Amino acid sequence: MKQEIKNKMHWTLRFIRKNGVLCYIQHLFFVIFHMRNKDYNWWRKKHSLQKRDMERQKKAIVELKPTFSIIIPLENIGKKETKKIIELLQNQTYEKWELCLSIRYGVETFDYSDSRVKVIESKKNISLVECINQALDLASGEFITIIQENDLLESNALFECVEIINCHPEVDFLYTDEDYVSENGKRYSRPHFKSDFNLDLLRSINYIGHLYVIRKDLQRQVGYFCAEIGSEYEYDFILRCIEKSECIWHIPKVLYHKRENKTLVNISNERKQVVEEHLKRCNEKATVEIGKQTGICRVRYKLNREPFISIIIPNKDHVDDLYRCINSIYRISEYSNFEILIIENGSDEKRTFEFYRDIIEQHKNIKIIPWDKRGEFNYSALNNYGVKSAEGEFLLFLNNDTEIINKDCISEMVSHAVRSDVGAVGAKLYYPNGTIQHAGVILGLGGIAGHAFCGFGRDSYSYFLRSRCTQNYSAVTAACIMISKTLFEDIGGFEENLKVAFNDVDLCMKIREKGKLIVYTPYAKLYHYESKTRGIEDTEEKRTRFLGEVDYFAKKWKHELEKGDPYYNPNLTLERNDFSLRIV
Repeated sequence: MKQEIKNKMHWTLRFIRKNGVLCYIQHLFFVIFHMRNKDYNWWRKKHSLQKRDMERQKKAIVELKPTFSIIIPLENIGKKETKKIIELLQNQTYEKWELCLSIRYGVETFDYSDSRVKVIESKKNISLVECINQALDLASGEFITIIQENDLLESNALFECVEIINCHPEVDFLYTDEDYVSENGKRYSRPHFKSDFNLDLLRSINYIGHLYVIRKDLQRQVGYFCAEIGSEYEYDFILRCIEKSECIWHIPKVLYHKRENKTLVNISNERKQVVEEHLKRCNEKATVEIGKQTGICRVRYKLNREPFISIIIPNKDHVDDLYRCINSIYRISEYSNFEILIIENGSDEKRTFEFYRDIIEQHKNIKIIPWDKRGEFNYSALNNYGVKSAEGEFLLFLNNDTEIINKDCISEMVSHAVRSDVGAVGAKLYYPNGTIQHAGVILGLGGIAGHAFCGFGRDSYSYFLRSRCTQNYSAVTAACIMISKTLFEDIGGFEENLKVAFNDVDLCMKIREKGKLIVYTPYAKLYHYESKTRGIEDTEEKRTRFLGEVDYFAKKWKHELEKGDPYYNPNLTLERNDFSLRIV
């Protein structure tokens, strides 16, 4: 016990030395806010299914009434526990289900009175995965799902799935939110409120977890669970399913409860192998690295060539900032096939033009593009003007108050930008003190849009490791954003009515309308000395302009704001950027 306390004290001191006292206080708040069971249990009671709701669901008339085949491999439980599992299923508000039990050799069996229960006893010495595959052969329902022994379903789990199937008959893969339940079944904790389908996040971690329900026809296409994969057999199966799925649906409700006493699985190369094989099936040329502490898979997409990049940097004076930005591109970045376009926006200082002259003499791939519309700052118009002179296949919009940190920053962004399914790529930005400034943008956060995990420590684990994972977001900041020139011109560039605020979010929304993904990668890292060039909203004129842009964006994207961000769960608050529970 003393050693444990000592270790915690050492960790605390290291954390404070690296991130500062403020970050440690924020970390404590995060832990306390998310882990206090009384908060979540209070929330559960408020949102739990009432008796009248259960009766309504049991009497509900639905057009499509599929049968669910529920697969449960029994390995370490006896008659009493098995009987309890059946009783819990009998309490489902939707009754068209069958239970396919695969009982390991030597496990006690008994007489099952419910005709919906099918049992197969496995052969001696076969693996758990092979037991599941045997149970799959018993399944006759239109949809199947896997439940691990001792885990629990909410009584409305199947009904919620049926409602989605009736509204969207084309759906072939559904998944829900989940949490943990204590051994006595009375205490719930660690709820995972998930994103809607998020391809790049799924390639980083198995965020889908449980409950997932798939159409039987889809299972026939992808085949059985792979016993050779070991502990990651469900991750492998989920990836194979989504590769063939035409319609994937997320139900943002906690309908599955994991038992707290589950044995922790060591992070191994099995996870790496699963993602590598998935990428091969998708014809993606990539390698996979796995984080030893986090288990996050980093996918490195291979570049067959270095496409020509136009780096567009608006600037007005602030020579020191601009020098640091440009210097980091040449000194730190390993990417070499680029041009830099500095969009000169009415600088006044003599020193600025001396710097321009020197930098052009030093680097032949830098151009100064004077903007003839001196006066009010308009970020959108400046960048649109700069693009007209750009010769690059891809555009990298970069603020002059940024500084590249890692040598593969640009190549990391390019490796995603060249993917056919990707429209724009954003980076992970830090404040000068090392805390997070940007790790993706959440639509609706703070009213219109806000940065996820802003102010968190550099190495913060954040909500289910989200700040550390490559993933899809609704938007990323234009302080550092990459997009193909063809796509940029196709969507009409930045919206010039949004002179300062939310023009990057608007750009990303237009990209998503084209069916393209927005990728946030934490492996492209920069410092951001935010808003140094244009200053803060410290005058009445600036505040009036800001409110006008808020109103413009809110009207233009009214439907999307009302619908909510698909990559952010509606059970999470829009008042804070830490993925806290929405207490209503």
